[in-house]
Amino acid sequence: MEKKKKKKSHFPFRLNLLFFSVFMLFSILILRLGFVQIVYGENFKRELERKEDITINNPVPRGKMFDSKHRVIVDNVPKRAITFTNMGASQKEMLETAEKLAQLIVKNPDKVTARDKKDFWILKNPEKADTKITEKENALFKAKKLKDNDLYKLKLDRITEEELSQFTPEELEVLAIYREFSSGYKFTPQIVKNEDVTPEEFAIVSENLQMLPGVDTTTDWDRSYAFDQTLKSILGNVTKTEEGLPADRLDHFLSLGYNRNDRVGKSQLELQYEDILHGHKSKVKTVTDKQGNVIETEVVSDGKRGKDLVLTVDMDLQMAVEKIIEEELWALKQTPNTALLDRAYVVLMDPNNGAVLTMAGKRIIKNSETGKLEMQDDALGTITTTYNVGSSVKGATILTGFKTGVIKPGTPINDQGIKIKDTPIKQSYSYLGTLNDVDALKLSSNVYMFHTAIRIGKGNYQFDQPLNLASNTGEIIRNSFASFGLGTRTGIDLPNESSGLKGTSKLPGHIMDLVIGQYDTYSPMQLAQYISTIANGGNRMKPHIVKEIREPIDDTDQLGPVFQEIQPTVLNTIDTQPGWMERVQLGFRKVYQEPGGTAFRRFAGVSYSPAGKTGTAEAFYDGPERAKFGKEPPPVMNLSLVTYAPSSNPDVAMAVIVPWAYQGTTDNGANFRIGRRVMDTYFEMKKN
Repeated sequence: MEKKKKKKSHFPFRLNLLFFSVFMLFSILILRLGFVQIVYGENFKRELERKEDITINNPVPRGKMFDSKHRVIVDNVPKRAITFTNMGASQKEMLETAEKLAQLIVKNPDKVTARDKKDFWILKNPEKADTKITEKENALFKAKKLKDNDLYKLKLDRITEEELSQFTPEELEVLAIYREFSSGYKFTPQIVKNEDVTPEEFAIVSENLQMLPGVDTTTDWDRSYAFDQTLKSILGNVTKTEEGLPADRLDHFLSLGYNRNDRVGKSQLELQYEDILHGHKSKVKTVTDKQGNVIETEVVSDGKRGKDLVLTVDMDLQMAVEKIIEEELWALKQTPNTALLDRAYVVLMDPNNGAVLTMAGKRIIKNSETGKLEMQDDALGTITTTYNVGSSVKGATILTGFKTGVIKPGTPINDQGIKIKDTPIKQSYSYLGTLNDVDALKLSSNVYMFHTAIRIGKGNYQFDQPLNLASNTGEIIRNSFASFGLGTRTGIDLPNESSGLKGTSKLPGHIMDLVIGQYDTYSPMQLAQYISTIANGGNRMKPHIVKEIREPIDDTDQLGPVFQEIQPTVLNTIDTQPGWMERVQLGFRKVYQEPGGTAFRRFAGVSYSPAGKTGTAEAFYDGPERAKFGKEPPPVMNLSLVTYAPSSNPDVAMAVIVPWAYQGTTDNGANFRIGRRVMDTYFEMKKN
């Protein structure tokens, strides 16, 4: 019988194959590790030791403002401040620091909101806060049907007033500090306290900075005004610490490298020249490791406060003009039929270069607490409010007639009143006979201007018959007026300038009202630009209130070198032929210097040779008391005055507007009372 062969086992072979495979894998791993260490070792080492450089920008004082005589108008007042810069601290770490700081300073919790208290309650009581979420809601959260924000909102909604009322005054003070800590942005200094920081608080915090991570003591700044409220509405305002960047311009400022909590100019000159006044921040480089821990800090640059502005305004003249307006307004309020009179405006300008010498406006308001009348600065009203100004615009009407060829120098027109069928007669204040262009200005003939408008509109006037004018008549006249600055923005270096209201009617009667200043509305600054254009012979100059930009000199009221001088800008030149402008200038001179001129009686005998035009406009009241009168506002008289002097070589141009000066027919001469005193004052101060 054949013996069976023994079956050979494969187990040792498989075991050896396994060991061999493991050996090969370890060999490959060792080779790979060796390769990584040799080839990439230094790179990984550098990554582990990587540092991150972060530059922190600290604010600097804004530039100052000076008047034309180099006296400080707007300055910076230093004040002690305590700040916090979040270097990546957790909520717990910030809370601990806030609790320590609360032991050293007094922080008023008046800005703490109910929402702040709820957030703080959850932070202080996390376990109690968790019990406000039901098991069902937790299950929904685990099933991803509720988000973290949803649970947090539920907790907020379920915190009771009783629980919030349990905060002690000490805890509320900690909350007020923590609120400031958490409202800032990472690596951006946040003001914790800058009001009423005592020397003792400042010193003790400075001594304990090592135990207060992120906290620092520094100097903050407030704007101060050397002349109280004079010109304040023109100088503008800066955002407060808690405001930071205005929401409507957030992206603009962020794109320029501002921090969200930076204070910036938010109105008028502070806004217009923000990029000049803001300055260059001091820069501190903070070095952190990969985990965000601060390793070292290094001052990159000390920063430099903003450049200074030198204005064209002489504050002595400005205050003198404001005083005149105040005195005359109070005096006028004692005369009959002035119940609606509450404001007056004066602009003085150098007609040769557009420099604004004075922007003055005053408004009478009623104090809501005392019920008494008070005087308020309204210099801003010289560019933001517009009115019917009356005959002051007639110089532009004559020149428009010349430019369109419908009248020529010396053209005679009879002053007989104009009667259009089914409308009241339109006439001058009295019958003035047959006049030429110069005498029409001197005597302020309405009818001469009416006929000029009719001719521009190619109308065929017949007494008491219908009258039709070309549909573009108003457009032709307004375009011409705009070339003088009437009915358009003057271009002054201030924001929010009003262009005025334009009537929409094309009726002949309204077109005739337009050419005597009783339809469209104009601002005091527009009137000043218009009269300056005539005074200098036809150049419409861009008004400017900033004369120079100067480099700053720290810790002194002295001016630094000139960085930029604002050059005169001619916006356009009136298209005239030789002799045209001189005819208007002659008429304007007769208004003031020849018997019969509408301003002669008020300016007779003055030495400075004035020229210009007077204006009285029949208007309807549209002031702050308008709502009292329903659909029928009462008729009022607006008074205006435009002047330049000396007439042969003018160095000053003036516009005066007194809206709603009186009701009825008794002219109180408000424009003359103010205008004469202002011009006298200007030349007296110039002489001295």
